[in-house]
This record gives sequence, C-alpha cells and structure tokens, in this order.
Amino acid sequence: MIKTTCIGAYPKPGFVALPDWFTTSAGTDTSDPTKWWADAMAAMGDDAEDIISKGVAEVLADQERAGIDIPTDGEVPRENYIHYHCRHLDGIDFSNLTEKTLRNGAYVARLPTIWQPVRAKGSFLAHDWRRAQKLTRRQVKITMPGPMTIGDTTADVYYGDPRLRGADLADALNREVLDLVQAGCRHIQIDEPLFARKPGDALDFGFEHLERAFHKCPTGVVRTVHMCCGYPDRLDSVDYPKADRQSYIDLASVIEDASIDAISLEDAHRHNDLKLLEQFEHTTVILGVVAIAKSEVEPVEVIRDRLQTALMHIDAERLLAAPDCGLGLLGQELAQRKLANLCEAAQSLG
Repeated sequence: MIKTTCIGAYPKPGFVALPDWFTTSAGTDTSDPTKWWADAMAAMGDDAEDIISKGVAEVLADQERAGIDIPTDGEVPRENYIHYHCRHLDGIDFSNLTEKTLRNGAYVARLPTIWQPVRAKGSFLAHDWRRAQKLTRRQVKITMPGPMTIGDTTADVYYGDPRLRGADLADALNREVLDLVQAGCRHIQIDEPLFARKPGDALDFGFEHLERAFHKCPTGVVRTVHMCCGYPDRLDSVDYPKADRQSYIDLASVIEDASIDAISLEDAHRHNDLKLLEQFEHTTVILGVVAIAKSEVEPVEVIRDRLQTALMHIDAERLLAAPDCGLGLLGQELAQRKLANLCEAAQSLG
C-alpha cells in the first residue's frame, strides 16, 4: 500500500482566530498577517495555548479520518510559514519593513528586514511538535522554511551575500532540527520552493546550506525537502505564475546525491513527465496528486490512475501520495474531501 502524508498547512478551524495569508486580502508572504497574528495572540491572552491545541487536535483528527499516515500539525499557530520562523530568530526586524519584489516579479510586499547577524533565539518547534504528537498515535511531521526561501522572503540590509546569509540561516535551522530530534520527532521537512524558481542558486549554494541545516541529523529521522512551484493568491486562479517544470529535471541528480531521504514534488496542478521519477534510485518521492488551489475534487479513479502511472517509474516502497502543497486555500470541507479521495486511491493500490 502506498503511504500518504500532508505537506504542511491545513485550514484553521473557525474558533482559532489567528489570521494567515490564506484568508487575508494582504496576499502571499506579506508582513501584515504577522502584525495581525500578534494582535490576535494578545487578544486570546492566557487561553491562546488551549485554543491552538484544540485547533491542532481538530486538524489531526481530520487527517486521521481521511487516512493520512504521516500528518502535520496543520501549521495552526502560524500566520505565514516563513515569517513564523523568522519571529523566532535574532537579527530580523519586524518593526522596520522594507519593500521588495518577490517570486520573479509576481508581486511586491513590505517585508521584515535582516539588519544584523541571524541567530536562533531558542527552541520553539520542538514545543509545536510535542503539542501535536501527544494528540495522535501517528508520527507527526514538522515543517520549516529553508535558508534560500527565508532569504528571498525577507529584506537583507546586512549581509549583501546570499551565501553568508544562507549559512547563518542554515545554522539557525539546524538548532531546531537537532532539538526536534532530541524531542523524539522522526519526520522533519524543510521547504525550499526557491529551489524550483532559482535552480542555478540552488546548485551554487542552496544544497550546501540544506546539508548544513540537516547537519548531524541521525539515521532513522526522515529528512524531507518540499519543492513546490508556487501558490496563487486565490482559489481557482488558472494561470498563476509557476516555476519552470524543467527545474525538477535539472536538480534531480543533485537531490539523489544529497543526504535527504525524501523529496516532495507537485504534480497535480501541472503534470510532469513521470520518467523524472526514474532519476531517483534511492530517494523517496512524495508525489502531489491533488491540487491545492482548485475547488474541483479529484475523483478517486483519477488519483489512482496517476499513482499507477508513477509506479511504472518508481518502486512502491519509495512512493508516497500527498497534496501538491499546503491546503490552506481550500477550507476544511474541501480539504477533507480531497484527502479522503487521496487516501482511498492510495489504499486501493495495496
């Protein structure tokens, strides 16, 4: 049977009054939701931890009900998966914002500013993992943004060199990785969508920084990298900017030679030539087989057919089925239906 996982974000339950960029007009990766996050946390006061825990429990229950084998905490406490992490780093200023053009000119945002050396303040993701793990018997995967992606979604007025900046960011991430390992987490995912958008930089220094972020992560912990090709700003946006699909092909051999155990690739919104999978002789592939920005629910038969095609190019034990990316745009009802069909399709191939 093909196992299943989610990638990261899940729609927040309505009682969790924390904004995120999926549900605000500010758009992808902007800093405004971060301010609203702080205001919302203050409004919840002493009840914040209990409310977030209840939200995580509901998200995990949805995934278990659908049949997901390796769930996430849905990134319930996060307003933005990148800036959530940045708020826990020294050297990044959320008070003085800098305007920056992002995602190959797709939009402009006012971003937190790197103004001094970036360092980890202290462990925080281990707490998030423990909160989720005590609510389920399934092994929970924790996600975090990668060095290149953080660098692209902040404004750097200190380093002026992506190699130096990325090395410090990788060291800060490594602190979280090792704390998660010590806490008992066995599935750690670093998200690097920038690899698909900037494969040249990924080859020049991105994979080096990724290895640095996973440094001393022991055997037995599944080191996953998620490499999606881009989000739209709304559901059912048809022609939103995507990274070049050639990036997966250009980076496949380097992925295979890296120390990572699994690579997460999107395939539902825009199909790949699945001969790509033949380039992974040791690496597990997490294949996106349901779209995260389309309200149409993929039928079980369609998902199963795509997985069967994938099995012509990779062994079943090294193939996992997943959504393309996080599910935050869908809302809970759509997300549940898509996950249920995903799991039914995967289980039917056992």
